[in-house]
Amino acid sequence: MSQTQRTSPVTRKDDLVEVLHGVSVPDPYRWLEDGESTETHDWVEAQNARTRGFLAELPQAAAIRARLDELFTVGWVSTPVLRGNRSFYQRRDGRLDQPVLVSRDGPDGQERTILDPNGLSAKGIVALDWWYPSDDGRLLAFGLSEGGTELSTLSVLDVDRGVRLESDQIPYTRAASIAWLPDNSGFYYTRYPTLGSVPDGEEMYHRHVFFHSLGADWRQDAEVFGAGRAREDWPNVDISSSGRWLSVEVEQGWSRSEVYVLDRENLSGGFIAIHEGIDAMAHAVFAGDRLLVHTNRDAPNWVLFEVDPSHPDRSSWRLIIPERADRVLDAIHPSVGRLIAHELHNATSEVRMYDLEGAVHAEVQLPGLGTVTGLGGEWSGSQMTLGFTSFAQPPTAYTVDVASGSCELLAHGELPPGFDATNYTVRQDWYTSRDGTRVSIFVISRRDVPLDSGPRPTLLTGYGGFNVSRTPMFVTALPLWLDAGGVYALPNLRGGGEYGEAWHRAGMLGSKQNVFDDFIAAGEWLVSQGITSPDLLAISGGSNGGLLVGAALTQRPDLFRAVVCQVPLLDMLRYQNLRIARLWIAEYGSAEDPSQFEWLYAYSPYHRVRDGERYPATFLLTADGDSRVDPMHARKMAARLQAATAGDAPVLLRVESAAGHGQGKPRSKLVDEATDIWSFLFSELGVTAPTIQSST
Repeated sequence: MSQTQRTSPVTRKDDLVEVLHGVSVPDPYRWLEDGESTETHDWVEAQNARTRGFLAELPQAAAIRARLDELFTVGWVSTPVLRGNRSFYQRRDGRLDQPVLVSRDGPDGQERTILDPNGLSAKGIVALDWWYPSDDGRLLAFGLSEGGTELSTLSVLDVDRGVRLESDQIPYTRAASIAWLPDNSGFYYTRYPTLGSVPDGEEMYHRHVFFHSLGADWRQDAEVFGAGRAREDWPNVDISSSGRWLSVEVEQGWSRSEVYVLDRENLSGGFIAIHEGIDAMAHAVFAGDRLLVHTNRDAPNWVLFEVDPSHPDRSSWRLIIPERADRVLDAIHPSVGRLIAHELHNATSEVRMYDLEGAVHAEVQLPGLGTVTGLGGEWSGSQMTLGFTSFAQPPTAYTVDVASGSCELLAHGELPPGFDATNYTVRQDWYTSRDGTRVSIFVISRRDVPLDSGPRPTLLTGYGGFNVSRTPMFVTALPLWLDAGGVYALPNLRGGGEYGEAWHRAGMLGSKQNVFDDFIAAGEWLVSQGITSPDLLAISGGSNGGLLVGAALTQRPDLFRAVVCQVPLLDMLRYQNLRIARLWIAEYGSAEDPSQFEWLYAYSPYHRVRDGERYPATFLLTADGDSRVDPMHARKMAARLQAATAGDAPVLLRVESAAGHGQGKPRSKLVDEATDIWSFLFSELGVTAPTIQSST
């Protein structure tokens, strides 16, 4: 990097100081919150140009891109959704920008592409966000969005004819939840308010439930649920096999939800409250017409009950699957007359089949140590499916023999050239965090790279929030790093769901610092074990994981050589003011509250940057179409770090156009982004890119 490029650009610094709850809070770069201003636009262009100049000088970028281009040909398939004799799943292979949706009649039928977004944009930026087939598989409701915005319009496809029903186009259906009536005459769905019907800035809230009759004008659809409720409520719908019972599950953050049921044969009775006003989660599940409730109420590792809607009081619930101290009952899927339970044990998947009395019918023999990505099958059907992935296996679909629990391959994607899963090894260890809590960690390396032979370049990543479990998953670019002798480490931080709701709550709201302590302790453990050293240790994270590495960067700049911070939250005093971020107050808190301000201000990365500190090399990445986390976080943090650091390590900002938070990002943009990230890491940690003999 030339001296000109290494010198941080000068950014206008204002003297703005805001007094919050009696505390004077400087905010010199607030002007960068305005993404529409000409000044911000010009500043971003200058930052992007500087970053491009830095990356262009890296000697290994071409070799890294060539290998990543091969690795990103890896194929994968999603968990099949079964409807009668027909299955639906997404497939991505080769150099397609977007996965396609295929259907298959019978287990031995031929795949047929029914939705291909790749032909809808020359740049590959139109994505299939969500899809719901009808009970007989003849119709499909789906949503497409462009440029990563996730702002989709609901459409209906006649699967047999391959044509869209022009009369059924419903806008404002971002991340829609759909429940088809059994006779295909209509469906319940979630929708956002029409423009002008709510105050400015609230268009991404007020998600309500409506009913749509096929062929009717959506503007006349009746609102079924949501009026008068909190704007942040997030309802989802489901319906029993006969169509009699409609359930509405209302998420209120990631630690609390409510469940209501409507008897469609007695509409005058209205919704029946099953789980309401309780500080716990509950999910409604239908086994035919029987209502099951999967909940962590008084059971942090989750339990399963059967509930009679005519007697919804808690004393009448019938326990089916009790809580286990050493397992988390992660999900329940009724299929083939059984209750299929996805359970987590030490952050890896197990699957068991129970009957309605709670007796174990069979244990599913999974392909290996990894993660079940989904379960498929109908209560009255004869076939069960599951999706599976691991650090060494891309997402793959299997059928399950109900009698024996054995798995048989149903559909898989092609592996990239030069990839051999037997070259790699995974081990799980435990380390101690700052307060004495034991935390598990996965460490992945090449089999021929002994971890006791001296410090190795190591990438540490994590998430730690929103009850998200970071279990073994295939990382497309990872073989590039491992084949160069690098080590990859993934700890199961508090705030996640790997060890139940107590683990989640130990890393949210006023306990959020525990997550950062766990992550820092993971880095210290890797160093103490001789696996790496501070000069060879990099960290990466995105979204809530971007907040994680931002906090680690500002709290322990001496522990890391390089930082990759993607689509992050970093200004925790103002995050709730932009995009959909008020939804996250239940997880983080809000600076509007005096007591919550205290803990947020204590760790907010943007506010914890210190003038004169020598910060590690930092690469901040965001996208102008991100409808979840506002790009202002990365802009303000880049300006603050560039002005504050006393070292000569680069602080770079990359702002992607026509992209969002990451969902629906085309393969071409994924390769570009991965090339920049890995070129940065290889350069900063002094790693030599491996030479791979390609078969192409």
